[in-house]
Amino acid sequence: MELSHGVKMIFPVRRQIETSHTEFVASWFAHHMPFTINAMGDQGWGYIGTAFNHSDDIQDPPWDGIAQMFLNKPLPNPPGGFGVIPADSFHERAVQPYFGWATTEFIVVPGGDQLEVRPLTLGEPFPTSRSGFFKVVIFTPASRNTDPQQLETHWRRTRAPQIEQAMTEVGGFRYVVSLDQGNGIGEQISAYAAMEELYFNNPADWDNFLTIVKPDPLVPDHAPHYFSDTEFVAIPA
Repeated sequence: MELSHGVKMIFPVRRQIETSHTEFVASWFAHHMPFTINAMGDQGWGYIGTAFNHSDDIQDPPWDGIAQMFLNKPLPNPPGGFGVIPADSFHERAVQPYFGWATTEFIVVPGGDQLEVRPLTLGEPFPTSRSGFFKVVIFTPASRNTDPQQLETHWRRTRAPQIEQAMTEVGGFRYVVSLDQGNGIGEQISAYAAMEELYFNNPADWDNFLTIVKPDPLVPDHAPHYFSDTEFVAIPA
């Protein structure tokens, strides 16, 4: 496991009740990402968004996607969450108030060369998008006894080697895990101890992966799973 530098802030986001998933994604890309690019300044060096597929059909809470910012230090949550006081049209029309979650990212299977960043050439280069993969995001539930150091030790010794081996067998090409820093910011996020991102070439590879990966007591079968075939790149990480 290779430690990434800095802090990886994760923002699980949910659309407003009257907003469709398609409208939510369009507003995120068109309004919020350009705003964030301008606002980020020298606080960090990366901003990636993942839009989840068919979020109406999956577990509660039904996240519509996650934003990830790579920062020099954790970003404090405002009272009530981001968007309570709208900063842009995305906050005003599309997303419910949300909280940031401070994590430490570890790269187990790099595979970054298979996630091409293609800046746009007719107009502003960013934000841009990419697809052509099948991504699985797994949120690991936390318990009151979750200890960040024990969690990292478990991933290093047990979970990461097992996932890496299984992904190698089925042709998966990237695996990163983000572990909670124990800050407890954002009541909606405190239920999670870790978030895993697994990249495959297609859904069939994920199905094959499930047949060979070993069960893990820290990641139960009911852990929320989300699927995606699209990422937005506002600031390449």
